[in-house]
Amino acid sequence: MKLYPLLFIGFALLLTVILVGVIGSRFMDPDLSRAGSTPLDIAPSREYLLGTDSMGRDVLAVMLRGTPLTLQVGFMAATIGMGIGIVLGFVGGFYGGIVDTVFKGLADILITIPALLILVVVAVSLTGPVSINVQALVIASVSWMLPTRTIRAQVLTMRERAYVSVAELSGANRFEIIFLEILPNLLPYLAASFAATVAIAILTTVGMDALGLGPQNVPTLGNTVYWALFYSAPLRGLYWWWAPPIITLGVVFIGLYLITAGLDKIANPRLRSHG
Repeated sequence: MKLYPLLFIGFALLLTVILVGVIGSRFMDPDLSRAGSTPLDIAPSREYLLGTDSMGRDVLAVMLRGTPLTLQVGFMAATIGMGIGIVLGFVGGFYGGIVDTVFKGLADILITIPALLILVVVAVSLTGPVSINVQALVIASVSWMLPTRTIRAQVLTMRERAYVSVAELSGANRFEIIFLEILPNLLPYLAASFAATVAIAILTTVGMDALGLGPQNVPTLGNTVYWALFYSAPLRGLYWWWAPPIITLGVVFIGLYLITAGLDKIANPRLRSHG
């Protein structure tokens, strides 16, 4: 029962951010998030609740439009990365042999290369503007190595459990053992890993945007920070431009951390006994 407060608070924080972005954007004129739609550098007021920026955009409109887009990239990249990691980790960990050697070796080699270097090389090599979906695919390309390694280690441990041996002796085939014996027992761990991967993917998204490697004409949270820095908003005292995206990202990361911590306790009996 001690687990539920962590999960509840984490889900509540994340769901609040999602709902505010999704529902709020339906009541906000999307044109206000475009450059030149408002006067420049107006402090928060009744007309502009979060003020306007040096590009002539309503900061509230930018936030309401950009928050769901940032979360979309993070969840898409994490889903693809975790999907690849689950497949490679399960196949390599359970079957072993040359397949495991190849998968493990590939993950070990690529994980030693700085992710930022890979992202820069891939992003620069792309022709044409970077879209939200393309950015998610680029981030997914560096999001599968760690899940592959950790899931493989879990499968190797699970494969030696007594209930797996009993299933083998009872005539269960390998697919039945994977999907009926090992996978159900790993679901809490996989869920915790997914939440952590989402957080890393969102952080990577913000990093790409802050370096100018993401979509240039899409008001994501990272892009908002990028343009705020570009126009020297912190030095000019335009706190209402850079603070909202940073605070929103902080709430998202705290929510994902609490979700991960709660699910880790479910997946790890030792953490549960000391929680």
